[in-house]
Amino acid sequence: MPSLSPPPHSNPLTRRSPLSSTQSLSNPTSSISPSLSQPTVSKVTAESDADVRLSQRSGVSPGLAAPAFGGKKRVGSSGRLGLREYAILGVVLLVGMGVRFHKLDRPDSVVFDEVHFGGFATKYLKRRFFMDVHPPLAKLLITLSGYIGGFDGSFDFKDIGKDYIEPGVPYVTMRFFPALLGLALIPLSFLTLISLKLSLATALLGSLLITFENALITQSRLILLDSYLVFFTALTTLFWVRFSAHDSEGRAFTFPWWRNLLLTGLSLGAVVSCKWVGLFTIAMVGVGTLRQLWLLLGNLKVTPRQWIRHFAARTLCLIVVPITFYMLMFKIHFWILNESGDGDGFMSSEFQHTLQGHGMEDTYADVSFGSKVSIRHVNTQGGYLHSHNHAYPGGSKQQQITLYPHRDENNIWRIVNASSPDGPASYPWDELPIDYVLTGTKIRLEHVITEKRLHSHDVRPPVSEVDFQNEVSGYGFPGFAGDANDDFIVEIAHRTRGRRDRQARHRLKTLRSQFRLRHALTGCYLFSHKVKLPDWGFEQQEVTCNKNPTWENSLWYIETNNHAQLPFDAPRVNYERPSFFEKFFELNAVMWRTNAGLTERHAYDSRPQSWPVLRRGINFWVKDHRQVYLIGNPVIWWSSSIAILAYVSLRGLFVLRAKRGFRDLSKPKIAFYDEVCSSLVIAWALHYFPFFLMQRQLFLHHYLPALYFAVLLFCTVFDYLTSSIRPRTRVQVAAVLLVVAIWSWSHWSPLAYAGEWTKGKCEKGKWLRTWDFSCNDFHEDLGMYKAVPAVPSSKIDHAFTPDGEVTTTLVEEAPEPIQNVFEAAEPPSEEKTHAPVGPQNEVQMQESTIDAPAQGSDAPILEDTRAPVGVDAGAPAVTDGAEDEGGWHGGAEENMRKDAQEVKPEEAPIGVGKDVRVPEIKLDAEREGLVDQLLEEDKA
Repeated sequence: MPSLSPPPHSNPLTRRSPLSSTQSLSNPTSSISPSLSQPTVSKVTAESDADVRLSQRSGVSPGLAAPAFGGKKRVGSSGRLGLREYAILGVVLLVGMGVRFHKLDRPDSVVFDEVHFGGFATKYLKRRFFMDVHPPLAKLLITLSGYIGGFDGSFDFKDIGKDYIEPGVPYVTMRFFPALLGLALIPLSFLTLISLKLSLATALLGSLLITFENALITQSRLILLDSYLVFFTALTTLFWVRFSAHDSEGRAFTFPWWRNLLLTGLSLGAVVSCKWVGLFTIAMVGVGTLRQLWLLLGNLKVTPRQWIRHFAARTLCLIVVPITFYMLMFKIHFWILNESGDGDGFMSSEFQHTLQGHGMEDTYADVSFGSKVSIRHVNTQGGYLHSHNHAYPGGSKQQQITLYPHRDENNIWRIVNASSPDGPASYPWDELPIDYVLTGTKIRLEHVITEKRLHSHDVRPPVSEVDFQNEVSGYGFPGFAGDANDDFIVEIAHRTRGRRDRQARHRLKTLRSQFRLRHALTGCYLFSHKVKLPDWGFEQQEVTCNKNPTWENSLWYIETNNHAQLPFDAPRVNYERPSFFEKFFELNAVMWRTNAGLTERHAYDSRPQSWPVLRRGINFWVKDHRQVYLIGNPVIWWSSSIAILAYVSLRGLFVLRAKRGFRDLSKPKIAFYDEVCSSLVIAWALHYFPFFLMQRQLFLHHYLPALYFAVLLFCTVFDYLTSSIRPRTRVQVAAVLLVVAIWSWSHWSPLAYAGEWTKGKCEKGKWLRTWDFSCNDFHEDLGMYKAVPAVPSSKIDHAFTPDGEVTTTLVEEAPEPIQNVFEAAEPPSEEKTHAPVGPQNEVQMQESTIDAPAQGSDAPILEDTRAPVGVDAGAPAVTDGAEDEGGWHGGAEENMRKDAQEVKPEEAPIGVGKDVRVPEIKLDAEREGLVDQLLEEDKA
């Protein structure tokens, strides 16, 4: 371990430090893979003793390129591979194909979040609009895979465990795409480590660690988004590393430089278009870009014009290109989802009316007294002011007023002038002239269907029982003109909807004016919020009169308007179609709010502090004594976490030693590895620590992008620790690590592949008590998985042809899982069954044990007194007359002694497999006494 004592013959307080650098002065823009050249000595300072020893030890002449510290350099700075490297990479890919594509068709039913993402593919194919918190690229690729496989969108992916086979869902093709990207992660890690100028053995080690990482395998074998996310994260990292290498080597503005910079920008757009977690990858590239520009600014050989060119190139490729790509994905998203769907309610009314099946005809613009209108809420997805002929169960017990999300006749209200309180109960509205509604006008709203008036009084609402909210109800009866509690004052908001209309700020206009309704007596405002009524209110949204409302939740507007006195050619209006940019920003705002609102707890959620130690996984699927449980390879997972701690601790020690005069970080070897490790640690931290700021649901799979950088860091630490030993020894050490990692992968692979496992091995596999995969769901013995599953027996129906030949027809019957162990050993000759080979776990219901009389015979038909078996044995018609003595046994107890003599104790009863243990049936005390008495009489 390095010492903290100052070096001998050195005075750190008086020694003059040289103005030198571990990087080439002509290329100070290194980001991840620096160009290591001989440190130069300033003309105005003298070298210290430590600098002289460092220079002599390095053995590199000034102006010559330093060798790769990862071992013998096998690839050039351009990152091109030789035949040997391609051969090794090909072998690794073959291994990866076996690991990633093994049993891809298992499980053959819906697993975990395939419920959501498979369902989104269904909606894409049906072109019905939906709302999801994730951007569309990965979902579009899932839909593309289903389309290629012939999926027509008829399967709804509704429930976990729902069968894929019978509906003919091409789920294997849909899983093949993420599995292919999971396979591509292997060569990406190999090429990234090579581009970081690490050794070939290290690159091979890193790619194989990625190959046998259980969590990455599990996520890449299912119809989920994380495989797409991690792939594009790794792709971005590779292009950025290569771009940084070209930039640090002084090859700016060359074709490879531009190519890698542009591909970095496209990859950034792709990763953020899969999930917003891709913003962390953008932050990683952004930090590296700022460092490069800062170093360029301090390079006196770079003119201001050149610096501006560098800045403009990075702005174009790393900002404009990703944003354009991201918006293009939403353009495709809107183009496909052009029909109304279950996501309409999340969007504004203007957005909804761009969808087919949700539009409406033009409506009259001018609103006057006597107009029949439908009123919508501005906020909370714009429900309609609604009433129906049902009363509140409490409070005033008057007619309910709710907010209803769909068009209905019960949404229609008539605007009545409330300025003359002594007026008649009704007016001939079809004959009165037009009288416009202005701001400050006192009105009443009369429900057209039920003839009740919108009413409020000093009564608490049914759900929001607080003092500052009053109940809103429908009140009135025929011939009653109403009272002062029906009066509301119109307050038109200054801001209009759609394009600016000055008249709509003062005069009530359809689809243009936004207004509030203030209760004339109490001063409260008509209000609604995201609170649903119970079942008696049909789970519709609550409407109240709030004395202290939020502005948005007290705003309303008129959607439809009709009046008999309006001429046919009167001005009409409709929703203004929003532009693509307006739809784009609105949808992203809704996604942000919805994502932030996912704060409910989940049975398998976890917090970020538990991820690096692999404290807990996620139960994806349990069925047929198999299980899919997301758990990482603990050897790889914990080794990468230890590598992070080791580097951070060692880096802190070097900083302390620097205070004592040591110059560890000035040594070319340490400086090289420190540059690579620091970049990878920053990338890991940017993909990990932001999750601590989130209050939404989080799961273990959110750590996978950070895990990728942790594995790369572990490989870098391995490369440093083995850089001083012989290449053959380094390969041997890497082989030992791989053997341990492969054993760990194999040990927990049944959880990734839904494979066969025993309870004993499962219990031994719980290295941590917090690993909560269910061991009771596995069989006791692996041999139980090989047993042929039971299938319904098929009765053989015989028919005679005119030629005298016998034809056989298999007639399927319903399965009867309940079996009677006291069934006769020899089945009746009349009954023939066709059963599968192996243990017969089902007993076929016999038609009769009595020989049927010949046709036309006068012999009486004997009663069938045998005990029923199968499903029918538990039928109510049979069990009603049975005595409840610890459970009904089909009348078998009467002949128990006789049957017990017929069944040998060492043999399984008829109809039961040899591996199935039949529990011993015990008699109660009274019957045991009777049996003993009978035995004594027999002896006598």
